[in-house]
Amino acid sequence: MLIGLEIKNFAIVSNLSTEWHSGMTAITGETGAGKSIAIDALSLCLGERAEASAVRPGTERAEVCAAFDLTSLPFAKQFLEQNLLSNDEQECLLRRVVCKNGRSKSYINGSPVTAAQLKELGQHLISIHGQHAHQHLLKSEHQLQLLDAYAGHHTLVGTVRTHYRNYHNLQKEFTVLEQAQLQQAAQKQLLEYQVAELDEFALQENEFTQIEAEHYKLSHSQTIIDACQRELQSLYENEEQNACSLLQHSAQQFAELASFDESLSGVAALLEEAAVQVEEASREIRNYGEQTDLDPARLDEVEARLAGIMDLARKHHIKPEQLVEFHQNITQELESISNNSTRLAQLESEIANAFDAYQLAAQNLSDSRFISAQTLNELISASMAHLSMENGVFEIALSPQPDKAPNNLGFDNVSFLVSTNPGQPLQPLSKVASGGELSRISLAIQVIIAQKVVTPTLIFDEVDVGISGPTASAVGKLLRQLGKSTQVICVTHLPQVASSGHQQFFVAKEIANGETYTSMLPLNKHGRIDEIARLLGGDNISKTAKANAKELIMAHA
Repeated sequence: MLIGLEIKNFAIVSNLSTEWHSGMTAITGETGAGKSIAIDALSLCLGERAEASAVRPGTERAEVCAAFDLTSLPFAKQFLEQNLLSNDEQECLLRRVVCKNGRSKSYINGSPVTAAQLKELGQHLISIHGQHAHQHLLKSEHQLQLLDAYAGHHTLVGTVRTHYRNYHNLQKEFTVLEQAQLQQAAQKQLLEYQVAELDEFALQENEFTQIEAEHYKLSHSQTIIDACQRELQSLYENEEQNACSLLQHSAQQFAELASFDESLSGVAALLEEAAVQVEEASREIRNYGEQTDLDPARLDEVEARLAGIMDLARKHHIKPEQLVEFHQNITQELESISNNSTRLAQLESEIANAFDAYQLAAQNLSDSRFISAQTLNELISASMAHLSMENGVFEIALSPQPDKAPNNLGFDNVSFLVSTNPGQPLQPLSKVASGGELSRISLAIQVIIAQKVVTPTLIFDEVDVGISGPTASAVGKLLRQLGKSTQVICVTHLPQVASSGHQQFFVAKEIANGETYTSMLPLNKHGRIDEIARLLGGDNISKTAKANAKELIMAHA
């Protein structure tokens, strides 16, 4: 629960520090004094949007700190542990700083966090019901959420949402694939033709390079053979004169000269070695020439293959050496398109199964909603009677529609119906209830829901607008009763509601040196009597008003 709140330079508040207790706390004050200032500051501290206008004029920044007792808050503790924000204490400190340029910083237990994290944690700490909360009561989706909150349908709603998300994702995938398949129909025909043509040609990896080299060799075969024969004659086979015999003769001459000068023996050895090398080269040339024949048929074959490669490369606007990779790519693309048909068939079965699972989960949720609605009908009708609507009847009309498109809340349509007078038929709230009646019905629902939802602190910001007299007393009793099980903070202008509180704050506004200051003071017993008397009779507090105020307070003692 909330145990402390400090506000600095926020709106018209200069410096405010308050302690809070369990039970029901009433907040009262003059019109325009800023009774809702603490709630506005708390909302900021719990992650609401920060604006530069929140900073008090003439100051650099606004700061709000809120302390909470986590003794009975397992979900809040779990959040802190999961986000590594917990401490060794049973308390949690939230802090929000807003600079005059509109930028803000957020902290949990001293650690910097995002505003989104503050808001997520805040859901486990406080539930705020504003002045216009009853307007949401007219919306069907909000009505459904209230029913689910009362029934504790977290698991059932979560199951429906999971199955809906699965169904929705499968449907989305099916639509995308189906559209792609329609768009790829013409592309598939082209790819089938191209792949078949390339499959038939069957070009192998590196074949273009190899066949290009072979073609070059075959087209120059005659030149190669003629040159080999000519050079073989010069090197070895010419009987009159050849390089080999000349080298051998020179080697012999220098061998003889070496007998006169030993230094020439090296020259003789080199010449002899050269003669041997020439003889070996001649042998290689002869073997090459014997193995190389003119093969016009093979040349024609290679030329035809090379021409086919060049034609395919031109057709696909790529280089010849890229044909093999291109073939692989379009083959994979064709397989992908073909696989889409298989996947579409699978998806039809998966979508049918997902829809059945969603329908089952939605039906379980609908059945549970119907049971909870009957209980809630009785409780709200009884509460309406306590709020001066003695003949009021409340009914939650559930209309299951299994055939409607799936959504994450199930297939139920809901409508809150009410009859406020005997003999009047049940009709939707928007057509029957007046502003005051709608406010009372909303309050009754909020109190009943709050008893089932684990939220340690409930804040009601002038939810008693439009009611007075005995009804106001009934509202006060209702909130005080709720305060026995949870912390209730209520901003009110009604003495009957204010007197129901276990404790009370008075909000005052004063002007000093041209500046406005707001303060929030806890009232003692005598202070409460004076404030309740002011609410009863205005600024001129009479003895009668004081006596009535004391009587109102004592009625709850």
